[in-house]
Amino acid sequence: METKKGKLKRILKATWISAGLLFTIWLFYSYQSDGVDESFLQSNDEVKVQDDEDYYLFTPKKQYSNVLIFYPGAMVETKAYVPLCRKLADQNIKVYLVKMPWRLASKGYNKPIQLHFFADDSKNYVLAGHSQGGKMAAQFVYENPKLIDKLILIGTSHPRDISLANISIPVLKIYGSKDGVADEGSIMKNKSKLPETTKFIRIEGANHCQFGYYGFQLGDDKAEISREQQQKETLDAMVSFIE
Repeated sequence: METKKGKLKRILKATWISAGLLFTIWLFYSYQSDGVDESFLQSNDEVKVQDDEDYYLFTPKKQYSNVLIFYPGAMVETKAYVPLCRKLADQNIKVYLVKMPWRLASKGYNKPIQLHFFADDSKNYVLAGHSQGGKMAAQFVYENPKLIDKLILIGTSHPRDISLANISIPVLKIYGSKDGVADEGSIMKNKSKLPETTKFIRIEGANHCQFGYYGFQLGDDKAEISREQQQKETLDAMVSFIE
């Protein structure tokens, strides 16, 4: 016969499992893309769009010299970064927006090598990522320093556990003054792990989740500017850095 203690342990275990499942479901729902205009995924006279199993690909139809690879934030639906990536392609930059296993860049950050993104030696390769995507972009450069020509880190306090202080490539770090997930204090605390030449862009009033098009993120602060304004300032900073 089951004791009262055993019954209580069983109930507590079931409660924790249920709570964990509910939290995971909530994360997937909250981090779904939101407000992404379908026109961003349609080809036109300027850009060809491909929706592949492993990535979205935006290819300018004019001659281009820069290829950007983008890593999404953890648990965020890849589509949430389509507007930014499409607008980069409109600026004559070829863009791979990588679809990560389980929506985790930590599980798929080596995809650019596996999928042969670096086949054309005549192009300049830029690696960018938001949040955990930025962390894993830094990790990729740490492990493959000769494959990437420029690195862009968006809304992330990383690198924290590794140092890129001695890499020779240009680095851009973009962050928001109202980011509650990767706050300014944490970002500056790890400044020494990036090259002294790293360019820091602070977007006043920007928070964490508005770097993409998805729901409010746990731990984030409320933005003081619109998503459109935050996206525009992010785009302008990236294009200026790449060119």
